[in-house]
Amino acid sequence: MENLILKTRILSEMERLIDLHSSPRKLSDEGKTIHESIVKQCYNAADVQMDYHRRRINMHLVMDDALYSPEKLNVNLPVLPMNLYYIDLRDFLKSCLQEDTKSLALYARILRDHSSISLEELSA
Repeated sequence: MENLILKTRILSEMERLIDLHSSPRKLSDEGKTIHESIVKQCYNAADVQMDYHRRRINMHLVMDDALYSPEKLNVNLPVLPMNLYYIDLRDFLKSCLQEDTKSLALYARILRDHSSISLEELSA
């Protein structure tokens, strides 16, 4: 039960953070970093560039995780180039939020690094 409450709280705070950092008029470097982290996690992308003016996301999707090794330089990692169009940035980023353990850990780290909310407040 406690894990469900924590998961719900993390996801709702991520949605709030997306709302806060998705205004097209005032995109900060912090907001861009948050956007790229969410897209990388959702699509398992190795490289993400966001073109906010044209509403495009260029990324390279990792084709086979088994070939990835964090101990060495992955020069020959098979990737698929992808050019994605979105209509509304806020809705797109919210649709990228996932509920698996790995994603929730990333979101908790993003909240800790980019928000005034502490992890103690999330678990309370």
